[in-house]
Amino acid sequence: MAPETAPELLPLLLFGATYLFLALGRLPGLAIDRTGFALLGALAFLAAGAISLEQAKAAIDAPTLTVLFAMMLLSAQYQLSGLYGAISRRLVRVASPRRLLAGTLGVSALLAAVLTNDVVAFALTPLLAVALRASPLDPVPFLLAVAVGTNIGSALTPIGNPQNILIAQQLDLDFSSFVAFCAPTVLLSLVAAYGILARRLRARPAPLPDSETLAIESVTLDRWQAGKALALTAIAIVLFLSPVPAYLTAALIAGLVLTSRRMHTRTMLGLVDWQMLALFVGLFVVTRGLELSGWTALAAESLARAGLALTEGSVLVPAVALLGTLVGNVPAVMILLRFLPAAAEVGYALALASTLAGNAVLVGSIANLIVVEQASRLGIQIGFRDHSRIGLPVALVSLALAAVALALL
Repeated sequence: MAPETAPELLPLLLFGATYLFLALGRLPGLAIDRTGFALLGALAFLAAGAISLEQAKAAIDAPTLTVLFAMMLLSAQYQLSGLYGAISRRLVRVASPRRLLAGTLGVSALLAAVLTNDVVAFALTPLLAVALRASPLDPVPFLLAVAVGTNIGSALTPIGNPQNILIAQQLDLDFSSFVAFCAPTVLLSLVAAYGILARRLRARPAPLPDSETLAIESVTLDRWQAGKALALTAIAIVLFLSPVPAYLTAALIAGLVLTSRRMHTRTMLGLVDWQMLALFVGLFVVTRGLELSGWTALAAESLARAGLALTEGSVLVPAVALLGTLVGNVPAVMILLRFLPAAAEVGYALALASTLAGNAVLVGSIANLIVVEQASRLGIQIGFRDHSRIGLPVALVSLALAAVALALL
């Protein structure tokens, strides 16, 4: 219901400033990133009295954070057991460049679907990059395949990326129905991505293996811990498909991961992306503060009067794509959820559009930034233009496929 009087201007200004800096990603003269801006925005809402401490605590979606935390811990199990390293070594031993590209896309997508795209990109990129440096192939297309593959693959499940976890929890989406709807779009998008990336394959003079490459080759696979990781993944999928609440499944998986005789708790928790969790906390408070001010209700009423129904795919898909490109897919989803009804079709549309649009530009997805930054540390430079030449056409094709799927629904 729209407020009877005009809302106060300060919450809107605080919200606008927070999202502006999220879009910029940095502020000259300050060493602050997107997580810092989200936390500063939340603190500003509290300091201004636009949201109380109790309201801020209530705004934080604990089930969403629990699922995200558990998937990060499960990914840590994969990393510490040597599974990521074993997968990377197996990939780079593929003789055919095209088969290697297909394998990189497929493995990245499959892992992201169950372990979240950001943590898979973080773990897989350096291992693959180091191995590719010793090969005669240009590593850039394969590393871009990790970024594109994790983004697309993460759209398959309600646990594939942070925004899907948020959408599924807030709209109470069924796991199997979500997968059934998104699978055709995801599979066709991966085929399209392969076709676009395959055109960029090229050789280069082969360097000699360096110390980092040899170190990667020497990492051994702990079969017991790897078996535990795969077993926990299977248990998680079975329970996610059951009526058991997702956050309870996540809590169980997290507890089982931490129960280990060999892997120290401190080491495992050190692999959790606390930055991402803090970003979520800050944005929960900021978006709730805007909603309490009355501006969200006023904006929804204005859209309705203008005949722009966000529940329609022709409006929602471009709106999500544009907003996600500007500020990132997680912040975009957080604000758009305030305007949408709790309907499964709306959830599918929001999840697909926000995730697939993340490939369009470098800043559209945190997974993109992770791949580029990790590659840069190993001497492989991937610029904004390099990414856009691949990511933009992939995003346009996959969004068109999503729009068709939504139209058929």
